[in-house]
Amino acid sequence: METKTKQNNILKIGLISLGCPKNLVDSENLLGILHQDGYEITLDEQNADIVVVNTCSFIKEAEQESVRTILNLTEVGKKVIIAGCLPQKHGEELRKVIPEAYGFVGTGDLHKISDIIKGNSSFEVQKTPHHRHIEDAKRFHISIGPGAYVKIAEGCDYSCSFCVIPSLRGKYTSRPIESVVKEAQELAKEGVSEIILIAQDTTNYGKDIYGKPSLPALLEKLNDIDEISWIRIMYFYPSLANDELLDTMARLEKVVKYIDIPLQHSHPDILKMMNRPAIDNGRLIEKIREKINDVAIRTVFITGFPGETEQHFEHLYNFIEKYRFDKLGVFEYSKEASTVSGKLKGQVSAKVKKYRKNQLMKLQQGISTEINQSLIGKTIPSIIETVSPKQVIGRTYRDAPEIDGLVYINTTESLTPGDIVNVKITHATEYDLKGIIPS
Repeated sequence: METKTKQNNILKIGLISLGCPKNLVDSENLLGILHQDGYEITLDEQNADIVVVNTCSFIKEAEQESVRTILNLTEVGKKVIIAGCLPQKHGEELRKVIPEAYGFVGTGDLHKISDIIKGNSSFEVQKTPHHRHIEDAKRFHISIGPGAYVKIAEGCDYSCSFCVIPSLRGKYTSRPIESVVKEAQELAKEGVSEIILIAQDTTNYGKDIYGKPSLPALLEKLNDIDEISWIRIMYFYPSLANDELLDTMARLEKVVKYIDIPLQHSHPDILKMMNRPAIDNGRLIEKIREKINDVAIRTVFITGFPGETEQHFEHLYNFIEKYRFDKLGVFEYSKEASTVSGKLKGQVSAKVKKYRKNQLMKLQQGISTEINQSLIGKTIPSIIETVSPKQVIGRTYRDAPEIDGLVYINTTESLTPGDIVNVKITHATEYDLKGIIPS
């Protein structure tokens, strides 16, 4: 049995976080629990006694990365605890495939991580996960920068035919407004300037607690935190981007005019097969732009969904060409056997999926270049990311961290990460900008 000490020294726990920002928040909460329980946290897994790998299992490539990471550690003799989505999805099967793992903990049992380390248990995975936010554990930050992610809800109540999230994360469960505000206040005291609200679907926030979607009410409270400069919202669900939410975003000064709204496709036939709302997404984009001045819109699409014909693809291509998104990502459909879409007829070949993705990305590169070049001469609020003797790097309000572009600033002013400054754009490429701070 493992104890908290090893030869009278505190056990050193390392962690590798894979996957999305939502996983990163889970990882930092895990470390917070362990730190509170008296373990030493190290960011050097080679120096750790036990390494927790918080895994992603959203698509096949993510699973492969998770398994590679785990096996690389076990091959050099590291004790590994496999956490998160991979054990949640594969359960006992994973324990048989990787018997050398020290322990397994699922998405709904992360709060039991200390029991795994102590040896009180080696397998904590609920068949039906239910998220439990640990209010009394202080999050241990491993991400560096002026912005921080705040998870406002866990799980998902939708049943998109291509998605495994409901089975991995359980039903949609919101945190109370007071809980989110408290965390944002703590982050502000630590010097965070931008908070980025995340969930599988942020627009549904609060419905399970307050009886209706309550993201506007949350934004009102967050906007009152003096030390916070920017509030960014990710992962809109199209049918819930309603007038109340858009009007609130337009009115509140600290809410950046940026909307991340994964549309997945444009053609109603494909949207219906995806079990997504087959609404007029074009009209939705027009309404967003009408209500929010200078809004930047990011979206993602899937190519090669089962049954996608050349006509469906042309519809999507023309849709992107018409609505000219500021930021856009494209994913090739990944077949998951446990999903409804994995059993659909008309699976599209890998070659066709890749070709269609490349066509859309080529189109978007041209659009992005033109949009960025149209910003030359304009002055845009930007947050400072890094400062060095050689250069200052920031992000405009139009850019989310890690997924969008950067602005390289030519200035002699004394700046600090987290500062919000106005930058006059002087040069533009398809993704990044260059600028100066006007005198």
